[in-house]
Amino acid sequence: MLRPKLPTMPQPTGTVTPPAVVEPTTITPGSPTTRQAPTTPAPVSARPTVQLTPGTALALVGGGTAVVLVVGAVLVSMLLAVAITAGSVAVCAVVLRSLLASDAKRR
Repeated sequence: MLRPKLPTMPQPTGTVTPPAVVEPTTITPGSPTTRQAPTTPAPVSARPTVQLTPGTALALVGGGTAVVLVVGAVLVSMLLAVAITAGSVAVCAVVLRSLLASDAKRR
């Protein structure tokens, strides 16, 4: 009733050409040429250089500190959630064990 329907592979149509045979060619070594270094100086970039002023350095330090504090708070909260979950599972296990032990004593 619930059988999976497997697709059939399509058959090739027309004539199939055999793969082309690649014949190796001989390599003739060329004469080595010496390259001379360019004499023109490299062009100067049109982009302005980034200057780190005391204000921007303070902003970078403050931003980095904020990122570290936020990531730390998230990790600590995740650890606390895992610890609370483990504690509640342990309490449930103790209660279940107690209920099963008292049930066995009654019989």
